[in-house]
Amino acid sequence: MSLKGAQKKALRSIGHHLNPVVLVSENGLSEGLLKEVERALNDHELIKIRFVITERDERIALIEQLAQQVQAEVVQTIGKMALFYRPAKKPNPKLSNLLRFQEG
Repeated sequence: MSLKGAQKKALRSIGHHLNPVVLVSENGLSEGLLKEVERALNDHELIKIRFVITERDERIALIEQLAQQVQAEVVQTIGKMALFYRPAKKPNPKLSNLLRFQEG
């Protein structure tokens, strides 16, 4: 899944208003963290994750590893925040950030 420029721009616009739903610490990608990210992506499709890791290269590698493990697209990274997107098979209009914040 590769997003085009206009798609990324629309997702960044929605993601700007989101608060982080998952916090990744020095413990890395534990089984519990992966389950929580999976649940959040299934519910919300577009989520913001905060990485509390000071080493920049380690943080970037962890972001890429997490995206690969949960089969999500990294829309944007700014500092210690990363915006992840994975379309839901059956989006819930009450939970999906895409449906709730859609312009129009």
